[in-house]
Amino acid sequence: MHDPEEEEAYAARTGDARTVREIFETAPVPIVGLGTPDHTVVAANAAYREFVGRQDVLGRRLRDVLPETVGQQLLGAFDRPLATGEAEPISEWRVQLGRDEDGERGEIYIDGVVLPRRAPDGSVTGLVAHLQDVTERVLERRSGRREAGRHDPADALRRHLLPEGLPILPGLRLGGVHLPAGAGDTASGDWFDAVPLPDGRTALLAGDVAGHGAAAAAAMGRLRAVLEDRLDHSGDLGEALAAGDRLAVRSDAARAATVCVAAVDPADGRLTYCTAGHPPPLLIPSGGQARYLPSTGGGPLGTGSRFPLAEARLGLDDHLLLYTNGIIERPGVGPAGGTVEFARAAADVAAGRAMREEWLAPVDRLTTQTLELLVRVTGHRDDIALLAAQRTLPPSPLLLEMPAGTEAVPAVRKALDDWLHDLGTRAEDVILLRHAVGELVGNVVEHAYASPPGTVRVRAECTGDGSVEIEVADEGRWREHIPDLEIERGRGLAMATDFVGHLRIETDPSGTTATVLHRLTRPVRLLSAGEITPPAAPPPDIPELLLIFEQPSEGAVPRIRVDGPVDAATAGELREELQMRTRGGTAALTVDLTGVTHLGSAGVAVLHEACAHTDALGRPLLLYAPAGSPAQHVLSQVALPHTTTDPG
Repeated sequence: MHDPEEEEAYAARTGDARTVREIFETAPVPIVGLGTPDHTVVAANAAYREFVGRQDVLGRRLRDVLPETVGQQLLGAFDRPLATGEAEPISEWRVQLGRDEDGERGEIYIDGVVLPRRAPDGSVTGLVAHLQDVTERVLERRSGRREAGRHDPADALRRHLLPEGLPILPGLRLGGVHLPAGAGDTASGDWFDAVPLPDGRTALLAGDVAGHGAAAAAAMGRLRAVLEDRLDHSGDLGEALAAGDRLAVRSDAARAATVCVAAVDPADGRLTYCTAGHPPPLLIPSGGQARYLPSTGGGPLGTGSRFPLAEARLGLDDHLLLYTNGIIERPGVGPAGGTVEFARAAADVAAGRAMREEWLAPVDRLTTQTLELLVRVTGHRDDIALLAAQRTLPPSPLLLEMPAGTEAVPAVRKALDDWLHDLGTRAEDVILLRHAVGELVGNVVEHAYASPPGTVRVRAECTGDGSVEIEVADEGRWREHIPDLEIERGRGLAMATDFVGHLRIETDPSGTTATVLHRLTRPVRLLSAGEITPPAAPPPDIPELLLIFEQPSEGAVPRIRVDGPVDAATAGELREELQMRTRGGTAALTVDLTGVTHLGSAGVAVLHEACAHTDALGRPLLLYAPAGSPAQHVLSQVALPHTTTDPG
């Protein structure tokens, strides 16, 4: 408490306590004051209490008032100002708080700021947060952006280069999302794919080709096509990687591309995988702790590396995430911190602790919400691709048998609609199959039997190659040749053929069986920059510089230090420097990478090339990257030899 003189002086500056309290209470913007260290509510106005949907907030921890703050990563916005002493802005965060009139969680977008409260000595004693509902503004802007995106050439190119859809498979649910870097939504080299294999397994792939623009996109498209072709032909991961490696050797744009490929057997969960210079898969057991699978030690494609395989197991309802480095290496987040944050956010989403979107399949929630929760805080400077797989119980076949009367057609259509919906089938595929099967059942009703009607049997099954197989069978002998009926029957079969991928008709004395084969896919989500984060102001046109300078060396081997980003824009500069310093690979050199802030695929390619060239001549290139540094994180990932101990 202040003494009376201090109270009087304070009131002279701010107004009397009653007036200040009334103004605070009636302020239209939600305001809350929090104490340390557990974010205990010490003050809250009426707008804040309405915002959280409860009145009894004083003395309670924020996580108890709003349990959603944990899974939706909101607590971080309150933790950081305590640690840094700096304001934490909140810009267009999507959150689900309270319940609407139907008892469902209300979803809004908020702007705001979390400010540290300080004691007279400058120490942080608590926080104050101001929040504002900006839902209407955000939805209006994003609706306009989606409309503009339909006519965006870059977006159209992405849709052609990435999979049109992911296969629908028995025992394995797949979901994918792609987010480009930058406001221009330019084509990039980050990609994912899923390929059903001949032996019933499914290959999951995620890869990264250095750079942006047409060259990177074209190289990515060629690499993806080669890998998909080899996997589809033989199912051999080693053979596919060898083919991709040969392509990378021939193509400068694809050299040092990284890829992770994992083959999953839905029947027993066996998992065989390879991390060819790429981050390892993230395994999220059902009800367990998320963990990264061990790296297999393979290097990027086109660098002379081998591609060893490792094995793991995917349990029932477990999730597996393949991803590219953009989700880890976000602005202001180091590799170690980004790795931990990614695993924590993905585990929260998989466990249902984040936002409830029951209309989405678990794999779709996992990819889109994890991306949103991480990127909305820090933004992103690189492309991001996420591919999720969940092992599930295979769906039971649809088996129907009923009299071939007029009621059979609507009954079959309704049962087929429900079965396809449970598979996660796209609406357009449901419509096509409904019409095709309806025509076939109608043919049985009209033509297969004389009075009284017989039966029609329908069997539908999801196959391991990503197709649905539907049989419509009868035991009739068809009616005696009647021209008008034959014309009608032919028209119905022609329509059914047009609707689906393949239609086969087999007739014998015991009846007729029509078999429909149609490939099913689920759509991938191609996001645009600004769709899940607010539009960022254009960065100043001041590129981060790459600095290379000579360091004193106690031994006979010269030494240089590299500071700044080594990426597509600066890798050529490093290549020239290494060629000059090693005299074309004939002299030894120590390279200190302590000050490297970002080591991209283009930089990895340069270092692999330099190491291979000097080693071949017996003049080693020694790379030094301290443990925990950005460079050390990447060098370990791409299996590039280095030391974490300063060679002095």
